[in-house]
Amino acid sequence: MKSLLIAGLLLGSAVSAPALAQAQAGARVPAAVIVVVDSERIYRECTACRTAQTQLQSRVTALQSRQQALVTQLQPEEQSIRTAINALGGKEPDAALRARITAFQKRQEDANQELGRTQQNIQSIQANVLRQINERLGPAINQVMVARGANLAVDVDATLARSQGLDVTTDVIAALNRTLPSVSLTPAPAQPQQQPQGR
Repeated sequence: MKSLLIAGLLLGSAVSAPALAQAQAGARVPAAVIVVVDSERIYRECTACRTAQTQLQSRVTALQSRQQALVTQLQPEEQSIRTAINALGGKEPDAALRARITAFQKRQEDANQELGRTQQNIQSIQANVLRQINERLGPAINQVMVARGANLAVDVDATLARSQGLDVTTDVIAALNRTLPSVSLTPAPAQPQQQPQGR
């Protein structure tokens, strides 16, 4: 039985070997020449990346300060209204207290909208910064691949083990710094709204 299986395997390989040889002769795949890139390090260390991170962080800090200032402004009025409502012992508030509640809710809503707009603006700027970096990162990686004679670039996170000599991150950062010394810290361009298609 065992010899039949071996004979069958040998016969199968004899039949498929010529077809495989023909396929290989028609289109030879080049040997992989691999370089490794640490994309997280690039986003941390490129000149435009560091500048953008610093400026974005200052905007985030300003947003947090503004949020704290609004809380500080609104808290005393909120506490005063709570005290007035608790003093009613379950009775309905009079017209003056209702007006205070309405005015407070409006101020609170305005504050939340202001903070929301600022946060959206920061997120839009961040998306635009990433877009600008990514547009130049691919060509920078390709430039380094060509210089190193590589035909495959792999992110360091996708590797299990590697030789230090394969890491070209420093070269990619240098190439990116040459082509992208700075980025625009403006919100991402608005995307045109798509019209619904008729049937």
